Amino acid sequence: MSKTVTPYTDQQGTKKEQVADMFNNISKTYDFLNHFLSLGIDIIWRKKAINELKKDQPRLILDVATGTGDFAFEALKILKPEKIIGVDISRGMLNIAEQKIAKRNLNNHFEVKLGDSEGLPFAADEFDAVTVAYGVRNFENLEKGLADIFRVLKPTGKAVVLEFSKPKVFPVKQLYNFYFNYVTPGIGKLFSKDARAYTYLPESVAAFPDGKSFTALMDKVGFKNTKCRPLAFGICSIYTGVK
Repeated sequence: MSKTVTPYTDQQGTKKEQVADMFNNISKTYDFLNHFLSLGIDIIWRKKAINELKKDQPRLILDVATGTGDFAFEALKILKPEKIIGVDISRGMLNIAEQKIAKRNLNNHFEVKLGDSEGLPFAADEFDAVTVAYGVRNFENLEKGLADIFRVLKPTGKAVVLEFSKPKVFPVKQLYNFYFNYVTPGIGKLFSKDARAYTYLPESVAAFPDGKSFTALMDKVGFKNTKCRPLAFGICSIYTGVK
């Protein structure tokens, strides 16, 4: 397993606590920087991940590491489920999500809760689908988090994970590394009050067990038919698995 990378090397506290602090710090600029730094491509990737559930027509979806809710809002639009419940460890991010829910009058269809991905506050076999967009690399214990996602899924339910991965082809790999290691932290420093958050990003991606290593973990906790679908030459990947 890869080494644990934490947002703040000079601070005490578990990775979980530090990740919650980091997202509380950057919550107000998160949406803007997310779309700006990805040149808006993150919106296309989200749609591709959500479309993995189209034929399954899930009625009740859990969105883990929901953040400010962008992935869940898009899923509501495309999949039209009865309800999505979003869970996140950052109160600051959830405050933004709640403002958006109220503004869009979606209280009956989208609800958010403070919660931990490794101890989800739900019964077993509860959800038709579980989604995680750009959140699994922040889990303190990845295997434990995946096992809990498996637990709350109904039998035959599907998990869809969207996460950054490491491109291997020239020159995408070189351009990606330059952008992620130099451009992203520089822009993050300009617009965010927590510059460290945007140096943690490339570090957390570098340490993340992507591709076959990740599907092997999904297999280990019980998922079947696991697949990895690389996007944009491997900059990002969609992982799916069925209970």
